[in-house]
Amino acid sequence: MSLSLNQWTTRRWSVAEAVDGCARHGLEAIGLWREKVAEQGLAASAKLVRDAGLRVSSLCRGGFLTTGGEAFAAALADNRRAIDEAAELAAACLVLVVGGLPGVKPGEPLTETSGRDLAGARERVAEALAELAPYAGERGVKLALEPLHPVYCPDRAVLSTLGQALDLALAYPEEQVGVVVDTFHVWWDPRLFADVARAGRRIASYQVCDYLHPLPADVLLGRGMMGDGVIDFPPITRAVLDAGYTGDVEVEIFNADVWAADPDEVLATMKARYAEVVRP
Repeated sequence: MSLSLNQWTTRRWSVAEAVDGCARHGLEAIGLWREKVAEQGLAASAKLVRDAGLRVSSLCRGGFLTTGGEAFAAALADNRRAIDEAAELAAACLVLVVGGLPGVKPGEPLTETSGRDLAGARERVAEALAELAPYAGERGVKLALEPLHPVYCPDRAVLSTLGQALDLALAYPEEQVGVVVDTFHVWWDPRLFADVARAGRRIASYQVCDYLHPLPADVLLGRGMMGDGVIDFPPITRAVLDAGYTGDVEVEIFNADVWAADPDEVLATMKARYAEVVRP
């Protein structure tokens, strides 16, 4: 495995700046975000990555598939566009954050239209995957279902465990649908190691950052630099390796202090912590 920078860790960098930073720091891969790619331009982003000799370890993100009616059709259309972008970038996978309860917007209070049908939301994800997986397969793109910590179940992801994501993925060919192992989201799960082993080569992305305690008021920003929180990384990394994963280790951090820091210092710290804290 080699180290990859998820672009959101150095959020204020453009694609061009992040690619340059990865090259200067000796990284071999980068995880890109669709918003940043759109700002840079899809073709220009793909060329920047190629010219720098980098891989795209993932494209973030597709998903948010739990709405109904016209909104569901619009979500499917947006995800098809995301698949096309991932194909153009030769991304190892397209990460899917599947969405929360219908009508519950990320980070916002409940409203009169907020839904509570959790089982129905999960069924809608399965319906969407049946539409998107063949489309992705035709374009050589692997969809990567990312389970999120249960605290995000209302508004971001009704898949909360690796086992739930894997159960959906197993209905499709390995090259079409896999799963994401993100330490922040799954470290607490008592079935984690069994499900990592069960996932095997279905693991499409291994993302790392730490789980801070206590969490900040905005729990979305509770992802810390490895070693600053409560996660014991080496056993998880060892399990992912033993499962047959040969991809990149992508550092994805949402944290106001990290975002405010000098991105070059963030990369230097990231490399040191990977060697000291994450590797088995």
